[in-house]
Amino acid sequence: MADLSKYRNIGIFAHVDAGKTTTTERILKLTGMIHKIGEVHDGESTTDFMEQEAERGITIQSAAVTCEWKKHRFNVIDTPGHVDFTVEVYRSLKVLDGGIGVFCGSGGVEPQSETNWRYANESKVARLIFVNKLDRLGANFYRVKDQVQNVLGARPLVMTLPIGEEDDFVGVVDVLSQKAYIWDDSGQPENYKVEDIPADMVDDAAAYREEMIETALEADEDMLMEYLEGEMTPTEEQIKACIRKGTNELMFFPTYCGSAFKNKGMQLLLDAVVDYLPSPTEVPPQPLTDEEGEPTGEFALVDAEEPFRALAFKIMDDRFGALTFVRIYSGKIKKGDTILNSFTGKTERVGRMVEMQAEDRTELTEAQAGDILAIVGMKNVQTGHTLCAVKEPCTLEAMVFPEPVISIAVSPKEKGGAEKMGIAIGKMVAEDPTFQVETDEDSGETILKGMGELHLDIKVDILKRTYGVELAVGKPQVAYRETITQEIEDSYTHKKQSGGSGQFGKIDYRIKPGEPNSGFKFTSTVVGGNVPKEFFPAIEKGFAGMMEEGPVAGFPVLDVEVELFDGGFHAVDSSAVAFEIAAKGAFRQSMPKAGAQLLEPTMKVDVFTPEDHVGDVIGDLNRRRGMIKDQEAGTTGVRIKADVPLSEMFGYIGHLRTITSGRGQFSMEFSHYASAPANVAEQVIAEVKERNEKK
Repeated sequence: MADLSKYRNIGIFAHVDAGKTTTTERILKLTGMIHKIGEVHDGESTTDFMEQEAERGITIQSAAVTCEWKKHRFNVIDTPGHVDFTVEVYRSLKVLDGGIGVFCGSGGVEPQSETNWRYANESKVARLIFVNKLDRLGANFYRVKDQVQNVLGARPLVMTLPIGEEDDFVGVVDVLSQKAYIWDDSGQPENYKVEDIPADMVDDAAAYREEMIETALEADEDMLMEYLEGEMTPTEEQIKACIRKGTNELMFFPTYCGSAFKNKGMQLLLDAVVDYLPSPTEVPPQPLTDEEGEPTGEFALVDAEEPFRALAFKIMDDRFGALTFVRIYSGKIKKGDTILNSFTGKTERVGRMVEMQAEDRTELTEAQAGDILAIVGMKNVQTGHTLCAVKEPCTLEAMVFPEPVISIAVSPKEKGGAEKMGIAIGKMVAEDPTFQVETDEDSGETILKGMGELHLDIKVDILKRTYGVELAVGKPQVAYRETITQEIEDSYTHKKQSGGSGQFGKIDYRIKPGEPNSGFKFTSTVVGGNVPKEFFPAIEKGFAGMMEEGPVAGFPVLDVEVELFDGGFHAVDSSAVAFEIAAKGAFRQSMPKAGAQLLEPTMKVDVFTPEDHVGDVIGDLNRRRGMIKDQEAGTTGVRIKADVPLSEMFGYIGHLRTITSGRGQFSMEFSHYASAPANVAEQVIAEVKERNEKK
């Protein structure tokens, strides 16, 4: 079996345009996986192989590639940076042991880097930092290092220093060995010389080495005390061991710099992956959960001799059929094995297993704990399902995905296109858990739901190009919600007498607003058996079933508490059905009285603008009912943070480019639901009414 200590499962994540995909390309080139380098801006990179990715120069799906460096096997996942596809980052981090956070030397810590960094913190993933694009105008390594400290609240451990910057960037100083690595202008990664540190950097390099040793030794208190008292000078091996320990405990993050595009500084980064990032056996094992998602106290130990346990973290449909990407946590798997999907309770036979090299693949006959691979042709597996040994069923901690906030109505342009569209959308929903589809029962329209305009744009584009389905697309719709603002006490009696046995159920209840994000809560304080206990579930079911359609405009209801405190029953005529109907009637009767109101999704918007357009941008955000939260001046412009209702943000990128002469950028993600002003609510109610009349 393979030596697991030589495995590194790593992800590369960053803000859009910081150079993740280019960094991945360079890793593949250096490790001999590809011989010709493809550039993102030419639409030719290895991992961005979707047409939409090549055209827009962005990564949409995370792609997995396997390569080798210094006898270590790397499974590298290149993740998207764009906020609409954060789910890809989230689910990749879930199955990785380590990561490289890439930051742009001139852009610094950008909004999306914060989101991804937060996800990585939640997943407790050890990371290296790579400050990229130091050959660019406005690049400044030290400024980015400070931002990592101040904005992300992380401790960078500086391992390399840049020699020169912008056009004069020629190489890096390795702080640990106190040597300078200088590249020539050929653009070839192997064309470098190791020299003495340039005279003007000797003092800086020594100071950073001192700081690095002190920080690293914090991982070993005894050694730190000896060092500070002057009793010892740690060897390079001891320092490396401390850095490795501290990195894996998330005490600090080794920080490197370079230019992936110009091939400078990459070897030291790859060496750092080997030296400091954990192997699969060094990360805490994955907890197992019960069917409710509660931890059982057991773990999937990373060991080939344990029972087989794996997590399906991505489904992808390509020209060879459906691929299920799997991370094996324990045990091993052979071609032809039968495994169990613990979510569906069905078994699947493992046909072909492949190791991915981006577009190409290598057939495998077996795989073991620590591997990331793709299984071809599995039937009922979806993202987040646990695959395990048939005789040892278990569930790994599930993935939680954000709810979509925007929807569009679509219909096929051609008459016979409905079935073709249905099959294609079915495949796409399996691939992306944040992309949802439903059919409007009254109008028969197909509604696509997603995380943002770009997300849905690309889905429509994939339907057209990959599946040949032309769609007529309606105007984007916002996912409004409803809630109540007052507490009321009320009573409702359901009785029906019509020969034979009747129906009777009386409930006395309080309805009140719940805490934000608490959903629906039902409690019962009935004493003395006025409503027998066996009817409580039926009453709860009645209320819960009505939460899908609120009294204001028929949107789902959030954050409501219902307390049942009294009622009455009939020895013969009362039944679960009678009490369920009573609860539904009670909902209809009381909700409009409880100060029902419309809620709208509010987005956390982060706008970057050149200084001379700040006034215009803020004025425009105010007109869009935005609340300005923060303003921060950088060297190349100003970042403005605001909370803005989603309904006001449609088409914003075009408008922002107009008012900033094409130089503005923004990103947004869902923040919370807030009550909609009266004029907005009236308009939404009128639109809903109009739609219903058309149906």
